[in-house]
Amino acid sequence: MQPKKILILMSNTGGGHRASAEALKAGFIQQYGDQFQVDIVDLLIDHLPRPLSELPKSYSFLVNDATWLWKLLWETGDNPGLLQFLGEIIPRLTAKSVYKMLKRFSPDLIISVHPLVHEITLRPLTRLRRRVPFVTVVTDLASTHPLWFHPRVDACYVASDEAYQRALQAGLQPAQLHQFGLPVRPAFALPAHPKPVLRQALGMHADLPAVLLVGGGEGFGRVADIAAQLAVRLREKGKAIGQLVVICGRNRKLVEKLNAQHWPVPMQVHGFVDNMPEWMTATDCIVTKAGPGTIAEALICGLPIILSSFIPGQEEGNVPYVVQNQVGVHCEDPVEIARLVRRWFGPEQATMQRFAQNARQLGRAQATFDIVESIASFLLKDKRQVGE
Repeated sequence: MQPKKILILMSNTGGGHRASAEALKAGFIQQYGDQFQVDIVDLLIDHLPRPLSELPKSYSFLVNDATWLWKLLWETGDNPGLLQFLGEIIPRLTAKSVYKMLKRFSPDLIISVHPLVHEITLRPLTRLRRRVPFVTVVTDLASTHPLWFHPRVDACYVASDEAYQRALQAGLQPAQLHQFGLPVRPAFALPAHPKPVLRQALGMHADLPAVLLVGGGEGFGRVADIAAQLAVRLREKGKAIGQLVVICGRNRKLVEKLNAQHWPVPMQVHGFVDNMPEWMTATDCIVTKAGPGTIAEALICGLPIILSSFIPGQEEGNVPYVVQNQVGVHCEDPVEIARLVRRWFGPEQATMQRFAQNARQLGRAQATFDIVESIASFLLKDKRQVGE
C-alpha cells in the first residue's frame, strides 16, 4: 500500500516553527516508519504571491530591532474587526497559489504549526473535493495569538493550561483540544547518560558546576555581555568555581567574537549544535531568552531557567509560566544574572535544586509521540474502517 501523505505547513519566522515541524516529522518516522510520507512546506515564503511572500522575511528585524512595532502588530489580534477583515482579503489574494500547492502535494492530512496558514489553506482545501483532516499544533507555550485557534480544524494541540483556556475563549470545543506539551526532538525522550560520562565526552571540566548560555537559533540578545559577566563571577581567589558553555546558534560572528577572547574560567563556545539534549543534561542551569522550545527542552532535562529576555507579545506569557511554576526566574541585567548564577552555585544551591526538581515534574518528554499518535489516529482509523 502507498504511504499516507502528511503535509506540515510552517514558515521560517523564527526557528521554533521549523523545529517543531521537524520534531513531528521525526516522531512520525520513529513511530510509524514508512507508513506515512511527511513533507514540510514553508507556505508563506515559498508558495504565496509577492509581496505577501516577502513579509515573513521582516520578522527578524521586527522582533530584534523594532520590538515596539512587533508588539503593536501582535496586539492587533485582540481586534476582531481587523482579524475578520484580514480573514476575508488575504485568502482571496492567495487562493490560487495555495490551491496549486495542495494539488501538487495531494495530502491525506495537513498539520499547521504556524498561526497564519489556517484561513488561507482551509478555503482552497474545500476545492479538492475529498475529505482532508486539518489539525493545528500550537508551537507557543503560554502566549498564544488568537489566529492559532480556527474553529474549523479537526483537532488543536496545545502545551499549557493557559493555551487551553485561550483556545476555549476563541471558540474551540473541548472535543477539539488536546494538551500534551510542546513537540520537541525525539532525542529528548531518550534516557540520559550520567552527567560525568557526558562531561567527559563533551570535553567539560568534570567537577565544576556549569551554566549553559543560549541565544536561540539566531544567537540574538546580550549573549556576549552575559558571558563576560558570568566569567568574572565564576572565578574567586585566582580559581575557577564554575564553567560556561555558550551555544550561539547560526550567529557565526558571535562565535568568532567569543572564541577570540581569553576567558578566566573553563569555557566552550559553539554555533548550531545537533546534540542539545547532551549539553542540557551535562550542565546545571540555563540562561536563555523565553523561547517556548528551549523552555520545554530545559524542563525535560531538569534545568533551572534564567530568562534573560523575551519577544514582546509572542513570548511575554512564558515569563510568568516559568516564574509561577517555580522552575526559574526572570532577570535581564547581565550583572545580576551573573550574581544569581554565582549564588546558585554557592549558598543558594538548594534553590537551584528545587527548581530542577520542579522542572523535571513539569517537563513532557513524550509530548512529540503523544501528538504524533493522536494525529495518526485520523488516518489509521480510516484504514481500519476500509479493512472492515
